[in-house]
Amino acid sequence: MVTSLPGWTDELARTRLHFVTGKGGTGKTTLAASLGLALARGGRRVLLVEVEGRQGFAQVFDTEPLPYAEQRIASAPGGGEVRALHIDVEAALLEYFEMFYNLGFAGRTLRRMGAIEFATTLAPGLRDVLLTGKIKECVGRTDSDGRHVYDAVVVDAPPTGRVVKFLDVTRALTDVAKTGPIRGQAEGVVRLLHSGETAVHLVTLLEEMPVRETLDAVAELDGADLRPGAVLVNRVRPPRLPAPSLTPAADGQVDENDVRAGLRSAGLDLPDSTVEALVTETVEHAIGIAAEARSSEQLAEADLPTLRLPDLRGGVDVAGLYEIADALVDQGVRL
Repeated sequence: MVTSLPGWTDELARTRLHFVTGKGGTGKTTLAASLGLALARGGRRVLLVEVEGRQGFAQVFDTEPLPYAEQRIASAPGGGEVRALHIDVEAALLEYFEMFYNLGFAGRTLRRMGAIEFATTLAPGLRDVLLTGKIKECVGRTDSDGRHVYDAVVVDAPPTGRVVKFLDVTRALTDVAKTGPIRGQAEGVVRLLHSGETAVHLVTLLEEMPVRETLDAVAELDGADLRPGAVLVNRVRPPRLPAPSLTPAADGQVDENDVRAGLRSAGLDLPDSTVEALVTETVEHAIGIAAEARSSEQLAEADLPTLRLPDLRGGVDVAGLYEIADALVDQGVRL
């Protein structure tokens, strides 16, 4: 029996920084975009952030490549606004030079000399400190009235195999300055990432490898004292057979004569080859649903809130993003 926890919890509703990770190919960028749309409902302002240089949000929203600047990318029902930011590591480092060392011109000179590439190669942890530092700045930014500029920030994070290393800024600090502004900024990042304001959501499919990688990632996050949020189960197919028929069909027990008789009673007299193909498809569907049920049982081991998102035939376009956002809201996603 699958005993997944309810969907969005009150604790998640208080979260302001949402990282979305998942095994490659599970649709994490799509779900990060849809999560942003869902959280922006009712007049909220949400920032989508990407850190991997793939321009994933530009692709899913079918827009021009994003610059290193926050720009409006979509609206949400109720007057909500979604903005997006593509973080460029080099630009982030130059921003640090200007903010903390007053080296705006010198920083640009360093870029021409290739010093930025040298610095991030010499201290690999610096790259993640820069990326997470910019995310922290977006989360903490306030307006002239002292209110947060963004109600929530949603990050399309690296895949599950790399996400803990990306978020474990405490370890990355060993690669960067022992003191100084960047060190102080990084310590602020550590406090944010390990606080109740942050959650890491995991996208999976109901398949063996993604589920196993999801469970491994949950264990890694727990070990690093980072808070797992919800499991977002993507591309869930509805069973098209009555529950009592699923197990026999998965075992190949589908009577071709019964199928033919049922079709004829519905006024369909199909060729034998078509009926045989339908029987084969029925068995394959039942086998797939049975496998997905086993994967659901495994996912229950994570003991996390679980949200199930529909399989949109023909792929996901911008309208599909809003459809998935509706499904998230129906399962309680809110701020």
